[in-house]
Amino acid sequence: MKIFDEIESEVQSYARAFPRIFHKAQGEHLYDEDGNQYLDFLAGAGTLNYGHNNPLFKEKLLEYIQEDGITHGLDLHTKAKAAFLNTFNEKILKPRAYEYVMQFTGPTGTNAVEAALKLARNVTGREHIIAFTNGFHGVSLGALAATGNSHHRGAAGVSLSGTFRMPYDGYLGDDVDTTAYLEKVLSDSSSGVDLPAAVIVETVQGEGGINAASFEWLRNLEAICRKHDILLIVDDIQAGCGRTGTYFSFEEAGIKPDIITLSKSLGGYGTPFAVVLIKPELDQWKPGEHNGTFRGNNFAFVTAKAAIDHYWSDDTFSNEIKRKGKYVADRIDAIAEQYGEGNFTSRGRGMFLGINCVNGDIAGKITHACFQQGLIIETSGADDQVVKFLCPLVTSDENLKKGIDIVEQAVKEVCAKEDGIPEESDYFDDVRVDD
Repeated sequence: MKIFDEIESEVQSYARAFPRIFHKAQGEHLYDEDGNQYLDFLAGAGTLNYGHNNPLFKEKLLEYIQEDGITHGLDLHTKAKAAFLNTFNEKILKPRAYEYVMQFTGPTGTNAVEAALKLARNVTGREHIIAFTNGFHGVSLGALAATGNSHHRGAAGVSLSGTFRMPYDGYLGDDVDTTAYLEKVLSDSSSGVDLPAAVIVETVQGEGGINAASFEWLRNLEAICRKHDILLIVDDIQAGCGRTGTYFSFEEAGIKPDIITLSKSLGGYGTPFAVVLIKPELDQWKPGEHNGTFRGNNFAFVTAKAAIDHYWSDDTFSNEIKRKGKYVADRIDAIAEQYGEGNFTSRGRGMFLGINCVNGDIAGKITHACFQQGLIIETSGADDQVVKFLCPLVTSDENLKKGIDIVEQAVKEVCAKEDGIPEESDYFDDVRVDD
């Protein structure tokens, strides 16, 4: 570990929670340099929906490299890009009756968010964006302004402006429809909330604590955007590419966003890749107006196409995700009920799930105990109070059971050592509003 202590920046985070030197990976497993095997329920923070080194994608990528395929092409037309665009259009967009054009941005999710926000402002001529409590959209300055967490926002070193924050679904309690509040402030000229260029939303807030918006809330949000001529941006960077059971996380709600951001598992193999999907009439960019040296990763075109061809040509994979998601949800429901003294709750949708453990200390002890038993799993939420399940969607039934068994044992051990689980209402009395 010496070289990491000497040379690598203090900004590292995951390495602190999982202090091993990892050497290889396959499927849902990671291996350290000593050959120890770990079940991976982190999966690159949602980047490896199809597992590590998926052999189907590896074969296609090796063939492409062996043929001296284009590695870096700026935004030039390439054979690999054409193949990906055709596949995405024929197997993802057309079957859903979606009409979007695709913008290739820099290779990470925050690059896509920056482009989406910039385009919305340019098209509408308005400055402000509405984002939501506990939302996370990236840590470059534009995306960070739309991010709620004070830990990330505080690192900016400058004021973050141009965004109004609104309460997400459930933020004020299960009985409060927060879209009614949004409608009120937009309709009231004295609310102090200017008509925004766009609303940006995650249908399931990953970093914010696995908060899942109801379909009704999402439909209400879309209706408000249409009424007030506001663009609707869905950030599907972590919730998309099948994580909730359908390719896009918003499909079952029946909404059609104006702009969609995708990244993380889009590339299929862990290859960096991000795009913005734009309704054609909104594609008002001038040539080169938004660019980036690495806008379009040809290796990722190859593996992204392979992922769609193999997993999204019909409904088989989607149905498998839903089946596995129900199993995970049933198990964590039972764990929360049995060990949390009535204060733990489960949350999420599809295979995007979590256990709210009331405070970060308890959740941290649980994930640490899991790691000691060979399971890599992280926390999320304003105070890292949610144990977050992001296992690869291809994880076998046997390993799903094994991983959740480890979580259950860890929860049992940690709760047995606690003097009493604090009630959720007591904890949230102390949570900062800007989180």
